[in-house]
Amino acid sequence: MPTIFTHAAVPALLGAAAGKQRISRRLLCTGVIAAMLPDADTLSFKLGIPYADAFGHRGAMHSLLFAVCIAMLAALLHRPLRSTATRTFAFVGLSAVSHPLLDMLTDGGLGVAIAWPFSTQRYFFPWHPIHVSPIGVHFFSARAWTVIASELLWVWLPISVIALVVWRWRITRRLG
Repeated sequence: MPTIFTHAAVPALLGAAAGKQRISRRLLCTGVIAAMLPDADTLSFKLGIPYADAFGHRGAMHSLLFAVCIAMLAALLHRPLRSTATRTFAFVGLSAVSHPLLDMLTDGGLGVAIAWPFSTQRYFFPWHPIHVSPIGVHFFSARAWTVIASELLWVWLPISVIALVVWRWRITRRLG
């Protein structure tokens, strides 16, 4: 998996680039939480649930169904998030689904059960440019710098460029 910081960066950068008029601070924070939430399944290790289990790491909580459920819940709460139900559903849903898609680009683990509950098959993309992040305290190791470098190159740089383009387009449209 990419680090939790990288999962959070995707909605944080894109939401900030879209501007407060479109993505309120509350909605932005909700998107960041939605992007990090699937890794709560690492608690399964403490509960004795095997990694390969449907409810293990990168299982059900990394599925499209989970992302849609989180997006629907957020859409129901759109008023406190200071947004429309449609915008809330879209932003939180895309934020949540960014997590398993990024995990499918990593070079380790058992893959992602993105189609759960319809299939327990775990998937990777054919290309694996992101080094998998160690889980837990092992993150603070010499190997962590390799992980961070791959995330900076393959996630932070492209998302920053996209965010800059969105921000520039928004500014140009407002001025023009």
